[in-house]
Amino acid sequence: MTRDPRLAFDTLEARAVAERSAEPHDRISLRDHVVEVEIGAFQAERGMTQRVCFNVVVEVRPQDADPADDVDRILSYDRITDAIAAELHAERLNLLETLAERIADRILAEPLALRCFVRIEKLDRGAGALGVEIVRTAAADLPATQEAPEDPRPLVVYLSNAAIASPLLKGWIDRIAALGPAILCVGPSDAPRPQSDIPSTQRRVDLLAIEQNAWILAGCDARCAVVGSRTELDWAMRRGQLTIWAPFKMVVDAPVPPAALAADGPALCLWLADRVRARDLLFIGAVPPEGSGARAMGVEAEVLP
Repeated sequence: MTRDPRLAFDTLEARAVAERSAEPHDRISLRDHVVEVEIGAFQAERGMTQRVCFNVVVEVRPQDADPADDVDRILSYDRITDAIAAELHAERLNLLETLAERIADRILAEPLALRCFVRIEKLDRGAGALGVEIVRTAAADLPATQEAPEDPRPLVVYLSNAAIASPLLKGWIDRIAALGPAILCVGPSDAPRPQSDIPSTQRRVDLLAIEQNAWILAGCDARCAVVGSRTELDWAMRRGQLTIWAPFKMVVDAPVPPAALAADGPALCLWLADRVRARDLLFIGAVPPEGSGARAMGVEAEVLP
């Protein structure tokens, strides 16, 4: 890596040239790509968008002498902008560092990509641009065309408060656990909740009430782990584990929040089921949202449908 301090704030193209390997590679670049997005760890950055500027340079594998002027044989600029858009829409993030890592990972999954320079800057947080820059290299021990395995599709089950209190609960959990990866969802408990005239505050109160109920359910069976992030859910699904969804983080950080009220447990369960591509959706002791296609069973039923 070059130690020339003059390059610290130079263009990524200049950095890429200075840090080239013994065998130089072709490069493609995206410069000054500005997107309005909600991002940031500070409370003042929530509920508002700000301009974020992306500069990306990608070193690519050598091509045939005659690429036949065929866009399908090169790494298109659209793949870079698509990677940015995909990560911005995946979830709301607090850190530019996290966003840069994920964009680089997505770009380096392209068969032709060898090395990626990503610079991201916030344009509206002060007198200048505040940002991060990373350089990442494709893993040498992975085939260029290898694709990540698809995450398993879980069974999603909504449990009403009556279902949580039912003496049949353990038998239901036994059966659910035997069916492979599953996510249990709950609503708020029946206990009174604090009320606020500020919608954003009330939404957080309601979501925390659901999380409190999730921990109550977890206390009924040691196999149930309370999980709050998509990464943890994916990890548990790949291992066939049983989890209880704590919705606060995913709902608050969602680029497009669910339209449902935060206290509407069944509607939030449906929102989650759509995001994780649930293979089946079951409601125990509650009426599924209209048009959801979910199966339902009463709290008196001993056998899952």
